[in-house]
Amino acid sequence: MKLDRLIAKHRFLGRAEAHRCITAGRVRVDGHVVTENQHEVDRFMQVRLDEETVQQAQRALYLMLHKPAGVVSATRDADHVTVIDLIDDPDRESLHIAGRLDRASTGLLLLTNDGRWSKRLMDAASKVPKTYLVVVDADIPPDAVERFAAGMEFQPEGIITLPAELSLLSPRQARVVLHEGRHHQIKRMLGRLGCLVTSLHRESIGGLSLPDELEPGSWRALTPEEMALL
Repeated sequence: MKLDRLIAKHRFLGRAEAHRCITAGRVRVDGHVVTENQHEVDRFMQVRLDEETVQQAQRALYLMLHKPAGVVSATRDADHVTVIDLIDDPDRESLHIAGRLDRASTGLLLLTNDGRWSKRLMDAASKVPKTYLVVVDADIPPDAVERFAAGMEFQPEGIITLPAELSLLSPRQARVVLHEGRHHQIKRMLGRLGCLVTSLHRESIGGLSLPDELEPGSWRALTPEEMALL
């Protein structure tokens, strides 16, 4: 929201009076005087007019979770444990998932209450790489690397996947890097090659890798350094 709109709504001051207050230096955002009417503010910023609080800053949450198998990537589920159930935080109900993993898959999962942050991170146009360790039930064919790199057509969506990187680690194990997140994308692509995925583990998102010390089912807040990696 623009700063002038927020101030104008406060005590129904109106836009003209809001402009006068802002340009006079009477408005502070997170403790700093802001004199630009069109300054962008969000719900995680504190805004004050003189000594009066116009908006109290909400607590922003940026969490990583080591998702175990059998847990659903959902905020609510009547039949299964969800990733939200694993979070012991008073504001957990405000969280949503940035890049889901299906119930059988494991690994790095990010949760936040900042919708703009998660949208930037998961938007296919951002092409943030996501790395997975994959195990299948049959030998991966020799042309798999080229077919992943070329992209595959998905029906009924009528799309062609972005180029993906597949590196063979053994006849039935590979590391896959995606730059998008289509529904069951890796399983569907490997299925085209005659391989059934038996294990799928997300190792990293962008430059952020799942820490070795974070046990399955455990979570913690991202550090500023980890935020920068994303």
